[in-house]
Parts: sequence; C-alpha cells; structure tokens
Amino acid sequence: MPRRRQRPMTGSGSDGTEDSDSSAEREQTNSSESDGNMSKRQRLTRASTRLSQSSQDTPDLKRAADHDESPPLTPTGNAPSSESELDISSPNASHDESQAKDQASRDSDKDLSHRPKRRRCHETYNFNMKCPTPGCNSLGHLTGKHERHFAVSGCPLYHNLSADECKVKAISREKQEEEVKAQEESSARHATRHQTPTPKQSRYKEQVVEMRKGRNSGLQKEQKEKHMEHRQTHGNTREPLLENITSDYDLELFRKAQARASEDLEKLRIQGQITEGSNMIKTIVFGRYELDTWYHSPYPEEYARLGRLYVCEFCLKYMKSQTILRRHMAKCVWKHPPGDEVYRKGSISVFEVDGKKNKIYCQNLCLLAKLFLDHKTLYYDVEPFLFYVMTEADNTGCHLVGYFSKEKNSFLNYNVSCILTMPQYMRQGFGKMLIDFSYLLSKVEEKVGSPERPLSDLGLISYRSYWKEVLLRYMHNFQGKEISIKEISQETAVNPVDIVSTLQSLQMLKYWKGKHLVLKRQDLIDEWKAKEIKRGNSNKTIDPSSLKWTPPKGT
Repeated sequence: MPRRRQRPMTGSGSDGTEDSDSSAEREQTNSSESDGNMSKRQRLTRASTRLSQSSQDTPDLKRAADHDESPPLTPTGNAPSSESELDISSPNASHDESQAKDQASRDSDKDLSHRPKRRRCHETYNFNMKCPTPGCNSLGHLTGKHERHFAVSGCPLYHNLSADECKVKAISREKQEEEVKAQEESSARHATRHQTPTPKQSRYKEQVVEMRKGRNSGLQKEQKEKHMEHRQTHGNTREPLLENITSDYDLELFRKAQARASEDLEKLRIQGQITEGSNMIKTIVFGRYELDTWYHSPYPEEYARLGRLYVCEFCLKYMKSQTILRRHMAKCVWKHPPGDEVYRKGSISVFEVDGKKNKIYCQNLCLLAKLFLDHKTLYYDVEPFLFYVMTEADNTGCHLVGYFSKEKNSFLNYNVSCILTMPQYMRQGFGKMLIDFSYLLSKVEEKVGSPERPLSDLGLISYRSYWKEVLLRYMHNFQGKEISIKEISQETAVNPVDIVSTLQSLQMLKYWKGKHLVLKRQDLIDEWKAKEIKRGNSNKTIDPSSLKWTPPKGT
C-alpha cells in the first residue's frame, strides 16, 4: 500500500499523529451521521409514498360511510395528503421527525381544500326513521322540494295530498313569488307619490273580493257527511278535510303558510337544531290546558327529548312527568308572578317583573315564549329588561295570559322588545290590550314608542290592526280642518313612521302639488264604528285610571 503523505500542521506534534487520528475520527463520525440521515430519509420517503397513494384515491361518499376506507385522520380532524412538497433533503430534516409530520399536516390542509368534503351526519337522511303517519312510506315532502320526510309537518299524506300534487303546488308558488318580486322591483314602493294602487292591483283586489264572497255559506249535507266519514275513518292521524269550508283563495293562503312552516322546520333539522322531531318538545301541559308547540325552544336536552313537558303555570318551573308536577303543585306557594302589580281592573292584572331581581322566572318565561315565537333570540340575558306579565284571576290564582318585555334603557325608544299572547287566550282581544298597555306606559313616560323589529307574523298583524284602530278613532273624534302627523304622534304615543305606513296602507295619505295630504275616509270610519257598536261594552280595554305606576329611575 502506498504510504499516506502528511502535511506539516502548525501547532501540531512533531510527528503529526494526533491530527491524523482526529481527522480519521471526524471522517468516521461524518460517515455514521450520513448513514443515519440516509436511513431516516428513506423512512420518510417510504411514509410519504404511502400517504400520497392513499390521498390520491378519493373514495365515494357512500362507500366511505359503509366501509370506512378513508385515510387516517390528523390531529386536526382532516385526512393527511401527499408529502411530496416536504423538503426532506434539507440538513435539518434529521433533527426531528415531528417537524416533518407537522409540515405534512399543514400541506395536507392545503390539498384538502380542493377535495370534496364528507357530508355531516345530520345532513344525511336517516333511512331507519319513518313518518309517524299510518300508511306513509316517508316519500315526498309538503314543500315539494325534498325527496323524503320524517315528521307529520312535512307529510303529504297527513295533509290529504300526494307527493306529485305537492311538487305541482311548489312550482305554482315559485312562479307567483317571482311575479310579485318582479312587480315590487319595478315600482317604487317607498315613494309616497306612488302609493295609489295600479289598475292591475285594483283588478286583483276585485277578484279577491269576488272569490271570498261564498266563504261563510257553510257546508251542504253531502259535504258534511264526507267530512264526518273522513274523520271517523282516520281520526287524528290525518288532517281534517278543508275543502268547501272556506274560499279557495283563503285555503291556498293557508296551504302556503303550512308549506312555509314545514320548510322552516326542515332547515332547522338540516342545521342540526332538531333531529327529525325527536329532540323537539311537541306539547306542554300548562295548567288545565295541553298546548301544541309551534317552534323549537332551547330547553335542556334531557327535557327536550321527552316530547311532552309539564310546566307550573304560576312559577313556570318545567318538569318531566305528571307525578312530579302534581307533587310540585302541592307545595308551590306561588299564585301570581313575582314583582309589583301595577294595573288591576276586574280580573285582569299586570305585574312588572325585573329581570335582574327575578332572573330564574324571566328565563323560564323566555323559554316558554320561544315555543310560540319564531324570531325570539333572548333566553338567558334577561337582566337589562323589564317584563310586564298580564294575568287573569280566579279562585285558584292569577293565570298567565301573555306578556311583553321592554328594555330598561332603550336608545331607540322601543317600548316593546318581545310580546306574546298564550295560545289559549288568542283571538280574544288580549293582544291589543298588551299593545295598548305598552303605549300607555310610553304616554306616562312622555315618550313616543315603537316595537322592536323584526316582528313575528302574528305580531305584525296585531300591530297593524291596533294602529288602524287608533288612527280611525282619532279621525272620528277630530273636529278640526288641518291635521298633523306630529300631533297624532304626541297624543297617541305612536311613532310617526308607523303612522305614515298605516295611513299609506289605508290609502289615506296622498301627494298633491308638492304636499302630503291626509284624507279623512268616511267609509273606513263608518265601518270601524259599526264594529265598535257590534262589539259592545267589552272589558278587553285598558283603563288608564287603573294604572298605578311611575317610570323606573334611569329610564
């Protein structure tokens, strides 16, 4: 072997043996490190190859759900993708394999953004569920937009329809909505000078009046027999026959409302807020009434999944069974809402309840109200609000009729935040009493009030009816020649915006020669006066002299 030639090194030994030995050791160390790096790189390369192969195959959604062939999930919940972009040739790759895995996870998140996502479990149909209607195969939907249904609210058979009829009606409704939308866009709805009905609108109004003429004619003998036979055959498992009970126009309006409510429930089911009706309270036992609920309310899950809830009508505590309710009623000392009684006339009383002082009661009241209100979002943050609870008294106590809530300090002078009349007291004049009482408080405060938006469907109907009645009464009693919207607002405490919108709907506001004129339509006033005489001396009115209330400090 040729002898290795040594270079003289400064600072080394005379023979250079120490330097040669150290250099040999360094070469041996470098070679061992390079071997270790190569083995680690090979392991990473093999792992990246396996991951890239698994990520390139995108399984079908149904196949993945049935066989669970999806790749393993990363700690973030996403499937890992190819690591081909990872720089494993870097000298730093040998320091820690966890860094390479973290980089692979980040790269996988980028790749997954271009891949189809697996549907959530609550967005898929549970084919083990069945519609509770006897004889129904769960196919079709009342809205005509879905292929299956699992609740009575969307069952075509329960509503005495077929799936094809629902689809035809859905197409017809969509066409009508498009026509109305196009008409609204083409006309300036908010300009006062364009509030006069167009000839097309006038013809349509005449057609509606003509269609609704025979709605109170009653059923003929054959029709009554058909309705009775249907009821005896199907009982409560089918909706009663609605044909010939009212006009076709009113029946179609009712069908539209049913389809809209069913669509809202379907959206809640898809969003996961309710699961095929299994987690929604369907009925509540409240005093001597059993009430069907309309909407979902966020009661605790252990209560919501029962389907039926038992509520104390005085303290509003909710329970799971009739036995628990009976035991509770035996020892419950409440006979009226907490707070101060600020109004009493006859059997009608109104209590002012502070959300800060009686937090549990107000929270239970909000949860109860959500069962019958669609737009309500306040459940637990009740401290900034005052609740005015109307009751009807008898020898057993003060029974809840309805309530409205009001902000203690409202920047926009809202005199009502949320208003509700209990279903068993609806269509008896209590809703107008609550609205009238809210404006009475505004008059005492010397403020102009308005309800908080958005209003529910029933709330909007009630307020429009109340504003119409207030304006017609004011017009009937007005003896002057010139009338001012500002004066009407100051005397009635109704917001000028609400006054103008009501006058426009009654066609009593016109634009002429650069001025807005208020017309006194005697036909509407006479019609209102006739209804007042027919109604007689009803006790469903608020007497200002029976109010014992002073505005709270700071409002």
